[in-house]
Amino acid sequence: MKGKANKADILLGVCYCPPNQEEEVDNLFYKQLGNVSGSSALVLVSDFNLPDICWELNIAEKRQSRKFFECMEDNFLSQLVGEPTRGGTMLDLLFANRDGLVGDVVVGGRLGQNDHEIIEFSIFGEVRRSTSKTLALYFRRADFGLFRRLIQSIPWEAALKNKGVQESWACLKTEILRAQEQTVPVCRKVSRRGKPPAWMSKEVLEELRNKKRMYQLWKGGQVSQEVFKGAAKTCRKKIREAKAQFELRMATSVKDNKKCFYKYINAKRKGKTNFCSLLDKGGNLISADEEKAEVLNAYFASVFSEETTCLQDNCPPGLVDGVREQNGPLIIQEEAVRELLTCLDIHKSMRPDRIHPRVMRELADELAKPLSIIYHQSWLTGEVPDDWKLANVTPIHKKGAKEDPGNYRPVSLTSVPGKIMEQFISSAITQNLQDGQGIRPSQHGFRRGTLSPTPVCKGLDWAGPARLIDPRVLTIQVAFAKFTSQFLKVPPLSAFRVVLSNPLHRSTFLAAGA
Repeated sequence: MKGKANKADILLGVCYCPPNQEEEVDNLFYKQLGNVSGSSALVLVSDFNLPDICWELNIAEKRQSRKFFECMEDNFLSQLVGEPTRGGTMLDLLFANRDGLVGDVVVGGRLGQNDHEIIEFSIFGEVRRSTSKTLALYFRRADFGLFRRLIQSIPWEAALKNKGVQESWACLKTEILRAQEQTVPVCRKVSRRGKPPAWMSKEVLEELRNKKRMYQLWKGGQVSQEVFKGAAKTCRKKIREAKAQFELRMATSVKDNKKCFYKYINAKRKGKTNFCSLLDKGGNLISADEEKAEVLNAYFASVFSEETTCLQDNCPPGLVDGVREQNGPLIIQEEAVRELLTCLDIHKSMRPDRIHPRVMRELADELAKPLSIIYHQSWLTGEVPDDWKLANVTPIHKKGAKEDPGNYRPVSLTSVPGKIMEQFISSAITQNLQDGQGIRPSQHGFRRGTLSPTPVCKGLDWAGPARLIDPRVLTIQVAFAKFTSQFLKVPPLSAFRVVLSNPLHRSTFLAAGA
């Protein structure tokens, strides 16, 4: 049987081999198997009646079985059944020539009076690509010159005067998105035609068209076969050169653009699966997208400690009354904002606020002024725009069963302006603790240029040079201490109680709590 998929066909073979089958029939079967296994995806299931093959150790006793086993290896076919299918022997086998093509293999149950166990499995193949409704910014045709002029023409000090943090951010976001619609075109992420290969260039495309044109002329008798073969050879050479050059450029720039590298690697994978069903707390299998999102959201939220009080209630009296305000509120300079904007990674994805990191980097000089005003207002009032609190959370599978929500970890994408504000707050708190000796030199986990395990090793140096220490015990102690420190859950307010032992301005405290 032959099934049609999006990129290539999937061939499903079903056969029966009686015991002591003639060698000529086996040779014909091996020949036919070799013809089909290398051309397309192949799934082969059959009762081969070869009980002497040990698939765990890859050995066979009889000559017929050894020849069959060698044929499977020569055609790169993997055996996927791991349980006996008739009595204590494994007679019914399942093969696939590609990783990830077959999964969910279950052996159990019988059909009617048959004494063989039923083998259930799933074949994973790409379905026909549908048109995506998600639009993406097409930066290749963007007019950043016009974009900058539109943002420069706005008097930001007058536009943001007498406005709150939320209103100021809404004004800035509206102007950016309005100018973005005029200067940056959009395109659909996925179309039915698909995207051309990443290595495709105008020169290679012209050679492909020339090859097709020569083929039509050769079929019409207008050119000789040698001319067509020459065009095909030139086309193959150009394609190989284009692939080699693209992979070389990608390898040299992998540190700066990891996203392009992994995208190219994932495109080469043959077996791709969608997000599978999940098990809820009751053990029920959830298939709907909204229900799966709720299950993951409930699990991700369960790992955080719940605070019963708010930061305003925990603010020390000294900060409220102004007695401990030894350090004034930090004024966020426009130059500091511009420097952080120019260091943004343009290959990152768009955030919930619909402002792409590349837009902010291209317009660093123009956006530094309004952002510094908003940051300073947020610092003084402790108010944070709603967009900075939103995040796009993606579950990433770690290991184990994919149906278990506990085997996923969340990766969140929050607003880029909000992340920049976090850098200012973190820098101010860290500097305040270092100036007030709140962070001692032994606390390596909070200092730049040091590692977290080094103070653990120092703390275990209690024996002195004259006493012998069992290295196995020391290794276990260090590993256990490091393991517990990684999974220790400290509520935010508990951490702030330690921070507030040093003089800290009330504005910094409120901004960090927001």
